[in-house]
Amino acid sequence: MKTIKNILGGIWAFWGLLTFTITFLLFFGPTMLSYLFKNFAKGQKFYIDVSRIWIRIWLVIIACPYRIFGNENFKKDKNYVVVYNHNAFLDVPMSCVFLPGANKTIAKDSFTKVPIFGWFYKRGGIMVDRKDERSRVKSYEAMKDVLNQGMHMCLYPEGTRNRTDKPLKEFYDGAFKLAIDAKKEIIPCIIKGTTTAMPIRKGFFLKPTKLTMHYLPAISSENIDVKTLNAKVHAIMLEEFLKP
Repeated sequence: MKTIKNILGGIWAFWGLLTFTITFLLFFGPTMLSYLFKNFAKGQKFYIDVSRIWIRIWLVIIACPYRIFGNENFKKDKNYVVVYNHNAFLDVPMSCVFLPGANKTIAKDSFTKVPIFGWFYKRGGIMVDRKDERSRVKSYEAMKDVLNQGMHMCLYPEGTRNRTDKPLKEFYDGAFKLAIDAKKEIIPCIIKGTTTAMPIRKGFFLKPTKLTMHYLPAISSENIDVKTLNAKVHAIMLEEFLKP
């Protein structure tokens, strides 16, 4: 039975990859129109809005329905550092496109080398080579610039996908230092279902699964140090993750 499930999961993963590629090519042209906007933030919002339509269609095709909770925590004319748990590749397209408003995320620069997709990928993120100190410094300044332009900044404080047996890995300090330096509130978000849909230890595997994203109330970054803010956000996200 386990072997059959793995075979079916592999077949569905192939279907997911095939349909992801086809639908991406259909929406690639429209997303690139975002470069025509003179105002970068407005262009980024257009890019996100078009990408949201694409991902909505793709999630229907792969039988992964989703629900979003907590959008009311985003206040008009305010932008935030938004932090997510990270369990699977599905987290990234969901977090970026279903975040209300223009946003950017931090991203590995290696993906920019992928033909065609690299152009799309570069528009959505701030590229960083984690092995290069100068690249890390440059990306940090770019993230502050994104916030200064009124856009949200999406970050995954676990750093990489969670391969441990813990619900959440320990958080790196970067997101919290950014929030303090930029004087921005943090909105945590818990993504559920992606671990079941794409179990990290199963390799090439995809399973139809209900997905949820829950945005939590904003957390102030005023009058608090980086380590304390880190621990506070981690505790709040862990509590939410463990809810049935």
